[in-house]
Amino acid sequence: MTDTIKDSPLVIAGKTYSSRLLVGSGKYTGNEQTRLATEASGAEIVTVAVRRSNMGQKPDEPNLLEAIPPEKYTILPNTAGCYTVDDAVRTCRLARELLDGHNLVKLEVLADEKTLFPDVMQTLKAAEILVKEDFQVMVYTSDDLIIAKELEAIGCVAVMPLAAPIGSGLGVQNPNNIRFIIEELNVPVLVDAGVGTASDAAFAMELGCDGVLMNTAIAAAQDPVLMASAMKKAIEAGREAYLAGRMPRKRYASASSPVDGTFF
Repeated sequence: MTDTIKDSPLVIAGKTYSSRLLVGSGKYTGNEQTRLATEASGAEIVTVAVRRSNMGQKPDEPNLLEAIPPEKYTILPNTAGCYTVDDAVRTCRLARELLDGHNLVKLEVLADEKTLFPDVMQTLKAAEILVKEDFQVMVYTSDDLIIAKELEAIGCVAVMPLAAPIGSGLGVQNPNNIRFIIEELNVPVLVDAGVGTASDAAFAMELGCDGVLMNTAIAAAQDPVLMASAMKKAIEAGREAYLAGRMPRKRYASASSPVDGTFF
């Protein structure tokens, strides 16, 4: 009997996390559903769209941070909806003020409204500025190895290639590209965008990703809380399968009960 393989923890910007599932906080019916789904997911990092969420800047409206309190979760402000370097950088600076000097941010600079693909050139420029200002940058990008390596070289603490367009639910469309990035980078690689259901999340983890970030796959489900629970299990199962090492693929059948050594 072989010893069970021990997993190494997920470490981002020097902090260790037990959950490899990161979740968003948008598209829910309200703060209570956000709270319940987040709890069911087991996630420890929750991303928040600074430009679309109330984190205290509007005292007369429900505060999202009451549903996902910073003392319980690592809040990951993101620059969703930003299409320029200036907007993205300004949004990160605002988030740092709202969260009392919090430096961990998720950078995304979008190219167009139809695909919501990242504008990689603008993303590189924004990343350079933010890293110089001592932000710890987790960055949404394309599944391009060369761009991913450049973002790592700039100093990003995690690289987050898309699986498919944001909110599409298509799952991982280019698994080989994701594998290349995982093999070449020394910072955490997390699939971001495009996951639709639990099998998509498990597949991403089986590729060797350090984690998966999702929002719509949970929030747009018929039962978001139940889907959050399913995603938690899928992430864990996918990680264990990756560590265990899958059997080789074969073109032909191979008997489950070998005939070698049988008596008749």
